[in-house]
Amino acid sequence: MTSIDLNADVGEGGAADAALMRLVSSANVCCGGHAGSIALMAATVRLAVEHGVAVGAHPGHADREHFGRREIAVEPGRCAAAIDAQIAAVAAVAGPALHHVKLHGGLYHQVGREGRLAAAVADMLAARWPRLVVYAASGSLFAGVAQGRGLAVAEEAFIDRGYEADGTLVPRGQPGATVNDPAEAAARAVLLARHGLVRAVGGDDVFIPADTLCLHGDGPRALELAAATRDALLAAGLEIRAATGRARPT
Repeated sequence: MTSIDLNADVGEGGAADAALMRLVSSANVCCGGHAGSIALMAATVRLAVEHGVAVGAHPGHADREHFGRREIAVEPGRCAAAIDAQIAAVAAVAGPALHHVKLHGGLYHQVGREGRLAAAVADMLAARWPRLVVYAASGSLFAGVAQGRGLAVAEEAFIDRGYEADGTLVPRGQPGATVNDPAEAAARAVLLARHGLVRAVGGDDVFIPADTLCLHGDGPRALELAAATRDALLAAGLEIRAATGRARPT
C-alpha cells in the first residue's frame, strides 16, 4: 500500500476540530443525531472544504445522553430512514462535496453485525446515495453487504481503540479500550497501513486490512495523536489521501 486515508469524527463539539482539519484527509461530520447542531455541522463542513478534506456524513442514534454509543433496538426500516435523514442534512450543506458516509457508535456496531439492519441500510444507500463511499468496519457483515449492493466500501480500522484477539474492539470502560499515547497510535497506524496488522490486548498480531484509519475527534489527546500519526505515515513513505473505496468485482 502506498497511500492511506486518515479520518476523524468531528462536528461533535470537540475543541480540536479546526486544528484536526490540517492533519486528516477525511472528516466524518456529525449530523445532529448523537451530538452537534445544524450550525456546527455547517461550520464543520466549511472547515473541511477549506482544507481540502473529504466530507462525510456521520449518522448516529439520537441518544445524546450516551453520545450515541449505546446500542438501541431499532426496526430496520426506521433505522435506514433515520440514517437517510441525517445524511440529507449534511448533503444540504456539503452538496457535491459529500464524499462518504460512516455510521457512529452503537449504530456502527449494530449495522456492522446484524443482517437485517445491514441489508436495510445498504438498500437505502444504494437507492438514495449510491455515489457515496461507505466507511465500514474491516471484515464486518455490513462491509460485505454494502459491496454486494454495488457500493464502494472503504474498510476501516481504529488507531485509538484497543482490539481483542478476534478482531473486535475492546468494549469501552475495559482495560485497553483506548489508546491515548501518540507514539503508540502512530506505530499502530504504520503497522496497519503497511501490513494490515494490529497488536491485540493479549499481545497477538491480528490481521485487519484497512483502507482508512480512524481517530476520535473527541478524544482527550486527539490533536496529538493525529499529528504524530500523520508524521509517522509520511515518514514511512505513505501518501495520506481520502479513500475511494472498492466495489465487489462483477
